[in-house]
Amino acid sequence: MNHRAIILALLSVTLLAACTKRDQGTVVGGVVGGALGSRFGEGSGKVLATALGTFAGAYIGGNIGQKMDENDRMRADRALEGNRTGEPASWRNPDSGHSYTVTPTRTYEGRTGPCREYTTKAVIDGRSDVVRGTACRQTDGSWRAAT
Repeated sequence: MNHRAIILALLSVTLLAACTKRDQGTVVGGVVGGALGSRFGEGSGKVLATALGTFAGAYIGGNIGQKMDENDRMRADRALEGNRTGEPASWRNPDSGHSYTVTPTRTYEGRTGPCREYTTKAVIDGRSDVVRGTACRQTDGSWRAAT
């Protein structure tokens, strides 16, 4: 599975408010994995690639979601809420050693309020990657990854 998909699942997990961390990761990982899998193959091969991507993404996303802590989610939300476009927020989790830099890149009005495109640079277990995503503010003030 693509390392970018893993990081995207991880970041999406930080933006979901409901469910346990593992459940959040499983759902987001499944969606991301299925989306990536659907880009491969033709006909029944495409269906198989989508299914395999969904299962792999759900498994990996669940494991990553379990590793995230409240501090990481809070910092990602804070960056989306308060940083100006182009202004990065960086932190290192002292417990896990994972490092993140979230930079909002574009803001626009969505159905429930503002939405923000963002770029995240993450270093997890010594592996670094850059992922782009979109999150929208919900009516309760939380941020949720757009799917």
